[in-house]
Amino acid sequence: MRYLFLFLGFFFTFSTVQGQSEDNPALWSHEVKKLSDTEYELVFKGKIQDGWHVYSQYTAEGGSLPSEFTFEKVGEEYELVGETAESETITEYSDIFEVDETFFKKEAIFAQKIKLLKPEVTQVSVNLFYQICKEVCIPKDELFEISLNGGVFVNDNKQVDERSTLLSSSLKLDLKNKELLNQGDFENLQGMSNLWMIFGLGFLGGLIALLTPCVFPMIPLTVSFFTKQTQQKSKGIGNAILYGFFIVLIYFLLSLPFHLFDSVDSQILNTIATNIWLNVLFFVIFVFFAFSFFGYYELTLPSSWANKMDAASSKVGGGLGIFFMALTLAIVSFSCTGPILGGLLGSTTLAEGDVATNLSAGMVGFGLALALPFALFALFPAWLNSLPKSGGWMTTVKVVLGFLELALAFKFLSNADLVGNWGIFKREIFLGIWIVLFILMTLYLFGIFKFPHDGPKQKLSLTRKFVGLITVTFSGYLILGLLNITNLKLLSGFPPPDFYSITETESDCPLGLNCFKDFEEGVAYAQEVNKPILLDFTGWACVNCRKMEENVWSDSKIYPMLKDEYVLISLYVDDRKELPENQKFDFEYDSGRIKAIETIGQKWGTFQTINFNAASQPYYVLLSPNLEILNDAVQYVDKDVYEMWLRSGLEKYQLSMNK
Repeated sequence: MRYLFLFLGFFFTFSTVQGQSEDNPALWSHEVKKLSDTEYELVFKGKIQDGWHVYSQYTAEGGSLPSEFTFEKVGEEYELVGETAESETITEYSDIFEVDETFFKKEAIFAQKIKLLKPEVTQVSVNLFYQICKEVCIPKDELFEISLNGGVFVNDNKQVDERSTLLSSSLKLDLKNKELLNQGDFENLQGMSNLWMIFGLGFLGGLIALLTPCVFPMIPLTVSFFTKQTQQKSKGIGNAILYGFFIVLIYFLLSLPFHLFDSVDSQILNTIATNIWLNVLFFVIFVFFAFSFFGYYELTLPSSWANKMDAASSKVGGGLGIFFMALTLAIVSFSCTGPILGGLLGSTTLAEGDVATNLSAGMVGFGLALALPFALFALFPAWLNSLPKSGGWMTTVKVVLGFLELALAFKFLSNADLVGNWGIFKREIFLGIWIVLFILMTLYLFGIFKFPHDGPKQKLSLTRKFVGLITVTFSGYLILGLLNITNLKLLSGFPPPDFYSITETESDCPLGLNCFKDFEEGVAYAQEVNKPILLDFTGWACVNCRKMEENVWSDSKIYPMLKDEYVLISLYVDDRKELPENQKFDFEYDSGRIKAIETIGQKWGTFQTINFNAASQPYYVLLSPNLEILNDAVQYVDKDVYEMWLRSGLEKYQLSMNK
């Protein structure tokens, strides 16, 4: 829903140059059209075999990889004019990744206009990275060496040195039975739709927003306005329902700019999960939101906005007037809904899948929860008598939300700490902060202290006491987790992993397992002890990786196999720690594209891509010590599937040993 694709209507000149061998699923060519002495249009065409498809530059994040062009010496010898246009695409929902994917079938055409900055330039090099899928998905690189004047292309590309060539060759494995990787017997046999989960979170956020002092008093006033405004009851009900629809529409529209940002750069939102400084920024924003809920200041939009919208609703009337009334509600309630919406945005960055699409689902859920009371109370006005009166309880709701905002803020700071390897917010520190926050919330709920906007001390309501008991219980649960009496499964993925600890542990691996973080060391040990390998591609900020470790690996049937039957090799593809200078190198792809490998994460991410044609985490592979694939690769699956997968790998390894 966020894609605007351009159709090409040009007749191209000059001859075609073939780009790949005949046994590849896509054959590429390029054409050049001269527009003026300094302007050209470069056209890249891919002929795709039946059954295969290539992904658009703008396919949703969280699914298959998008196509990506790299124009060498751009800004130095020439500049790009506009964006790279695409031919017609197809968008379909992927049950595997649970996102809408956009791709080409049979033929893919891209077009890019360039303008020379140096008139003497006669050739251009362009690299295309793309993913082509059938039953399997294969990342590919295609290098286009383009002569603008029809002559022979003279290759003057930088060559990698001998040391880089040697280090590059060490990344490429001689895998046996590689066809087993994508047979799909086990992968993704279950799972809940992320969109429905985010929609549910948004709906819950909307229900909470209804209880705040900015929104709750508006319900009876607005419903009474619609039902008493007209003599026809049905018309009043219709207006109230239309009012609710416009509320949903307005919050959905608020998410659209994120789709536009994401279409400019498909990574712009999802990098939040692993970018250190964006996580720190989110921490600061959430702390700012929290203190507004505590009553130290108010977050409000300019009052002139609300006045103008209110005046417009009175002047225009009809459906458009009702729209402006809904917009007025969104503006005047911002001081209460803004921080909740900020929390919703934060939740979408922690969830799997395309962030912009997740945010739209959450916004629709939020708007729907806000809108429902206006429609329902218009249909059943007698229900208004059962509504509790406005009062101090709404202030209590805001303070509780403030504590929750602070708790989420420290999750983002913890992400920054993990990815940056700062070693500050270890698991015990993180849990200690949460324990303090929820104990403070408990003390507040039981009236031990109050905030600036709280009224005179009154008798505690039964509901407030009940919520206080819940926070006491949750604080106790956190304390048990801090003391390692329980493993905090209800919070899996939120606290740092258990091996990220201030105390010396027997292992710096999940669940105290023995693991290797270097592939060659792990393989050498597997050969020594004659055990199969569980290769774990993971990430510090990967929430689903933590969920697998804490909920699946900890299972009584699975943990013994990981501990005693397999050699675990965990490779962190988002590790930003720099490699030693003597281990940095330039990796050259088959297409000729050169990539600088400077961090641990870059090394293992490239290693995963070139050997397993995959780029997502978690990603698990079973290998024998002599690099024979034992089973298909799996990702985020449940306990039963994972157990069957591990046992099947052990059986196949034993069979291979007996041959």
